[in-house]
Amino acid sequence: MAKFLMFILKMFGWKIDPKSPEGVKKAVIVMGPHTSNWDFVIGKIAFANYGIKVRLLIKKELFAPPMGWLLRWMGGIPVDRKANNNFTEQAVAYFENNDSMFMVFTPEGTRSYNPNWKKGFYYIALKANVPIYIAYIDYSKKTGGFHSLFTPTGDADADIQKIKDILKQYKGRFPENGIR
Repeated sequence: MAKFLMFILKMFGWKIDPKSPEGVKKAVIVMGPHTSNWDFVIGKIAFANYGIKVRLLIKKELFAPPMGWLLRWMGGIPVDRKANNNFTEQAVAYFENNDSMFMVFTPEGTRSYNPNWKKGFYYIALKANVPIYIAYIDYSKKTGGFHSLFTPTGDADADIQKIKDILKQYKGRFPENGIR
């Protein structure tokens, strides 16, 4: 199925960078820029092409049947964004209880422009002692893939700025909502 879906992407002119996260069994994946619902579809096809089963945090409101069944099957984890439910500990437990775990985050937290990223992905990576893979999607060049591996230093603000500096070179479907 992954090869067929990649064929469809290629028909639309998309290329997925062949560089994959080989040798890494667990990581937080930061994906950006996130400006469209199509990011999910293209990203899911790309991850399937890499042979990586990812877990995705998705707002709980989308998990009503029948959509919820599909989202769970695709690796979705419902998150109540309004509640303070200590999700960091839950996410760390996912990493501890699995031999292989890739958890995808779009830290902008919205498809609109947001200069204030949510930092949960960072603290999850730090506490779970896993690296952060920086992944990108670029609609202007119709490419996507893994940019690089990043090890958190403990200085969240400085590290997040470094990640933003890498990702701001890529253009989302709606560039005005992208990373600046």
